[in-house]
Amino acid sequence: MQKYQCENRPFKERKSFATRINETTEIRGKYPNKIPVVVERYRKEKILPQLDRIKFLVSPDISMSQFIFTLRTRLSLTATQAFYLLVNNQTLPCPSLTILEIYNDNKDEDGFLYMTYASQEMFGAGASLEQQ
Repeated sequence: MQKYQCENRPFKERKSFATRINETTEIRGKYPNKIPVVVERYRKEKILPQLDRIKFLVSPDISMSQFIFTLRTRLSLTATQAFYLLVNNQTLPCPSLTILEIYNDNKDEDGFLYMTYASQEMFGAGASLEQQ
């Protein structure tokens, strides 16, 4: 049971800051034209499935709407299933912005861009996920 609880902890809690810095430094060295993104399911989410992986290397010129489409496809969601993606657990990104624009404004100190997904029901009256 301890292992299961550990796997449900957010990436930032599972990996030390130094480990995350080393990882992004290595990634940016090997793939300088990619943006390191961590996408995790909201911890209280009950409707949407887990992604098969949480780390993505994303082309900087891809739009947010294209990235959302990619995630929806990976999750095998129907067109009617609600899917919201927040940057840093608080901001709904503009679909026309590129990943690079979002990264430049929202990247973490460790070099990753963090996103959280959930269904509409989890957002209530527009409060950020950290407040819930």
